[in-house]
Amino acid sequence: MIRSSKLILESLLIVVMLSCSGDDDDTQAVPDLDFRQEMRDFVVGISVYAKTQKPAFLIIPQNGQEILTDNGEPNGTPATNYINAIDATGREDLLYGYTADDVATPTADRNAMKALCDVALAHGKTVMVTDYCVTKSHVDDSYAANLAAGYLSFAANTRELTSIPVYPQPIPRVNDRPITSLRDASNFLYLLNPANYSDKAAFLNALRATNYDVLLVDMYFQDEALTAGDVASLHTKANGGSRIVLCYMSIGEAEDYRYYWPTLSQSLVYKVNPDWPGNYTVKYWEADWKRVIYGNPESYTSKIINAGFDGVYLDIIEAYEIFE
Repeated sequence: MIRSSKLILESLLIVVMLSCSGDDDDTQAVPDLDFRQEMRDFVVGISVYAKTQKPAFLIIPQNGQEILTDNGEPNGTPATNYINAIDATGREDLLYGYTADDVATPTADRNAMKALCDVALAHGKTVMVTDYCVTKSHVDDSYAANLAAGYLSFAANTRELTSIPVYPQPIPRVNDRPITSLRDASNFLYLLNPANYSDKAAFLNALRATNYDVLLVDMYFQDEALTAGDVASLHTKANGGSRIVLCYMSIGEAEDYRYYWPTLSQSLVYKVNPDWPGNYTVKYWEADWKRVIYGNPESYTSKIINAGFDGVYLDIIEAYEIFE
């Protein structure tokens, strides 16, 4: 997300303070927990709450496919409660981007990730793959290979997810069908950071002008929340077909540019993410953090539902790895 200079300076100050205090190392005391089960329970809690408010609301965790089974292996016992709580699973870097953007993911890593994604697929869940590649042959391969695997995919031209790719055109498997479920969808757009757009109107107009079956966006344009009217306007493709609009929400990290940050207890913050300034691994099993995310009218999930989104795309599911 684009942040003001003041927020950037505040973020850097927090990084320095945490570094000096030792809060950004792995020695900070944490309870002895089954961190994978804690993440499963967290996602299940979000799902139960959201679907109570809006039964058709979609719950889609990104990455962390290891928690689909009890032992993190494709042949493990399926984590039934967790699987039943989700509607799809998102996977980054399956074919391109795992070691570097626009570089093919090593075969062993690709196969390991695919085997776990297929666990979700076998249980009737959509697999949404985001590969990071710009070379045309890589983009073509990403779309073709993911389609052959039965996955819904998007080839992102930048990891910052700031733009609508100009290649390929027309977009893969473009259609004017009404899209009422993920199973109807043939393509999706993941545009998380509107930094390239001068204002919210320009951003929304660019999205409206596309024919993607699914839009995956943030709830905020900079610090301005999308309104129910904004989101409603995105539900129609340029060619007239209806589509699904999903909202991104990080649950394994707290972000210092979000509305909740000024009142967030810093005891929930565990470790700075060195790759993404302003992001901090959070003690996601704590009740105070869960209250930020779901369970009450002021929660993040409630804001997303009230804005008219069709579902939520949950990020940093694999935060359990840090605590393990």
